[in-house]
Amino acid sequence: MSVRGWWRGRSLRTRLTVIAATAIAASVFLAFQVASELLDQELRATAEEQLRADSRFLAAAAEHAGLEQVPLPPYPGSGPLVRVVLPGGAVRTPGGQPALPPVSEQAGDVARGGAADLLESADSDEDGYLVHTRRAAGGAVQVARATDDSPVNRFGFGMLLIGLLCVACGALVGRAVARTGLAPIDRLTAAAVRVARTRDLDAGIPDEGGGEIQQLIRSINDMLAALRDSRRAQRLLAEDAAHELKTPLTSLRLNIELLIRLDRRGALDSALPSQSRTRLLHDLGAQVTELSTLAAELTDLARGDVTDENTELVDFADVVVAAAAQAGSRAPDVEVVLDVTSVRVSGRPAALRRAVLNLVDNAGKWSPAGRPVHVRLRCANGSAVLEVDDAGPGIDAADVPRVFDRFYRADSARALPGSGLGLSIVQRVVDAHGGRVAVARSARGGALLRVELPAAVR
Repeated sequence: MSVRGWWRGRSLRTRLTVIAATAIAASVFLAFQVASELLDQELRATAEEQLRADSRFLAAAAEHAGLEQVPLPPYPGSGPLVRVVLPGGAVRTPGGQPALPPVSEQAGDVARGGAADLLESADSDEDGYLVHTRRAAGGAVQVARATDDSPVNRFGFGMLLIGLLCVACGALVGRAVARTGLAPIDRLTAAAVRVARTRDLDAGIPDEGGGEIQQLIRSINDMLAALRDSRRAQRLLAEDAAHELKTPLTSLRLNIELLIRLDRRGALDSALPSQSRTRLLHDLGAQVTELSTLAAELTDLARGDVTDENTELVDFADVVVAAAAQAGSRAPDVEVVLDVTSVRVSGRPAALRRAVLNLVDNAGKWSPAGRPVHVRLRCANGSAVLEVDDAGPGIDAADVPRVFDRFYRADSARALPGSGLGLSIVQRVVDAHGGRVAVARSARGGALLRVELPAAVR
């Protein structure tokens, strides 16, 4: 498993704990590096200052007594190491003192008068030394100290122990912080599981915490509210559909039962003359057509915006012409007059054609014989404006607020065919395309339905 896969498989608590421990470890390591460097520089500066002081003291003694006679006490076993460089290159050292590295060329140059003093690092076979050379009495004196990294090493070991302790404490603190910070998430998860188990969408999640947690809870509550509205709308749709289906189904069942009863008695021809039988069959066909239309519209309405049709750039004029032609084939006695201009919109062609067809069908039901339905399409103020009007009686002012409601039919429309869903589907399609639909009175006295859709940018 890759590191990324392992990381994605960890819980949020584990991630926060690892992040906290890693951050503390990185901080301790960086602090150790900086502190070690500062400590090393401070120790070196102190050693250099001490060497300069010791070399000045020894040089003063050499100037007073001479390089050959300057006293060099035996080495006490600790402390600085000294050496006198004579003009000829020979050296004098105290008895019992560890051997220093050979005099370097630069130190010899100081002894010959090439420079006043010199600070250098030198290595013997076993140890490293910091050596200060100062000119004195025609030669030079040297004071050296062995370089000792043990203070820095002890400091580093101490920092390592402190770092491990800090990492462990950081992991514990990170775990505690993660547990405390994620407590609202745990309660939110439990509430969401309870809603999913009980299907109780009315049980909202308590609003607690602040910042992102509060925003998340409010978003979930908004989602639950939307689901409640959707469930309520589905229930109302089912209830309204059952109510609307009851009348045509009852009429259809009674007519069919009448035909079956007469046929069983052998009195179909005598009890039902040819003209009455034709009228009954015509009624049956009309009722079947009404049921088919209602079922199709219910299916379309129940699906809402769930569709496999892709949004594309279409010429709305082509959609309007196709819908008008389809309406003419369904109602040959209704004349449709078109006045359309090419306007491109972004939308779903089939849904738009269904909406335009419903508008034309609605106008055709109200249009008197010999009075055509006018369909106009133009582009105005960045919108595609579609107007469909008829020369009928128009829509009463009391009916205008509810004309787009599902199953709503004005009193004057009760006798006309239709389900009361056509204009509701129109509004749903127009809303889904970011447009708006309105009702007004046409110049011919009938109803004028206006649809405005955002025109596509060329």
